[in-house]
Amino acid sequence: MNERVTEIGATICRELEEEIAELREDTHSRELLGSSVEANVETLLQVLRHDIPVARVQAPTAATEYAKRLAQHGVSLNALIRAYWVGQRRMSELVFAEVRATDIAAQQRVDVLQAITTTLFNYIDSITRQVVAAYQGEREQGLENQNSIRALQVREVLTETSVIDIDAATEAIRYPLRWHHLALVLWYPELSTDGDELRRMQRFVRELAEAAKTSAGPLFAAVDQVSAWAWLPYRSLPADPVGTVRSFARDRTDAPCFAIGTPGTGVEGFRRSHRHAQAARAVALARGADDPMVFSATDPGLSAAALLGGDMAEARDWVSEVLGDLASDSDNDERLRETLRVFLRTGSSYKAAAAEMNLHFNSVKYRVARAIARRGRPIDDDRLEVEMALLVCQWYGGAALRREPT
Repeated sequence: MNERVTEIGATICRELEEEIAELREDTHSRELLGSSVEANVETLLQVLRHDIPVARVQAPTAATEYAKRLAQHGVSLNALIRAYWVGQRRMSELVFAEVRATDIAAQQRVDVLQAITTTLFNYIDSITRQVVAAYQGEREQGLENQNSIRALQVREVLTETSVIDIDAATEAIRYPLRWHHLALVLWYPELSTDGDELRRMQRFVRELAEAAKTSAGPLFAAVDQVSAWAWLPYRSLPADPVGTVRSFARDRTDAPCFAIGTPGTGVEGFRRSHRHAQAARAVALARGADDPMVFSATDPGLSAAALLGGDMAEARDWVSEVLGDLASDSDNDERLRETLRVFLRTGSSYKAAAAEMNLHFNSVKYRVARAIARRGRPIDDDRLEVEMALLVCQWYGGAALRREPT
């Protein structure tokens, strides 16, 4: 059989193309398929002839290059694996025919076939694992390159000073820029990296888009290994897209942290929704990892708090000046701040605040009085500043509060 390697390789190659349509249709790689098959046949026969341990055998270069080429052309991994098992079957048939034609004792024939079959199986098992690894590596590299290119194109669209051709940009990033958009910024905490974050986020966005019934596929752009940007497209904006996104995330234990922008239309809406999502993420990161994983720019007061949180050291000092001792980081002061915030937001109505917080009227009245006393002065003259300071405390939590000496 060593003398007929080219002939045997061609026979197996024809059978592969007949049985596996994807290989037959991939005309770009057909010549390399023949080289891969012939190289595998030659290597296998040398292993059998010289009793070389399969564990020491590396996949032929033509075989690994063919696996990479299939990945580049989008041919499925299943087609590659099937090719090796179909090839094993055809090789077994050829080997059995040779052994049957050999003039040896029956028991010897059985022993030879058993030895060859074992080696053939081990060879196919080992080489398949090697070419699958080559295929997957090439596929991941290709996806990473595609994500990088797409991310660069998306950044060009996001540049506020640039004037873009909407139709050309739509085709480049494969996303309908003239429609309605809802932007997301997604991330995983740096310390929890396991190397598969981008793939998990991409799957999450794809499944979210299906659940949210978007009018087309979502846009996903990787930022780095643990964060990404995304947009959900709609021809006609649904009633509560943010609520739908929250509901989907609430039922997922594997959801990443993410911030939601405000809905927008056209290129300007695409940019604005992203800016708002970035601002919401900044609030989430400043607040800390122990807080809720989903922040939305549509949450009452969050956008205003984001504007005040550009410099947290300055914001912390300002909050302390406005709220006095009420800005202390304690559970009691947190309850007083929340009660005062709701009281002021409901028009300084004890009754309305009590109903919203499910408290007794007198409890609200007592807490408001205590909050004002902790502040150290009335709120009549600077009520707006007090409300803004309370808003910053609500969204930034401990990051905006006074550090007590220890």
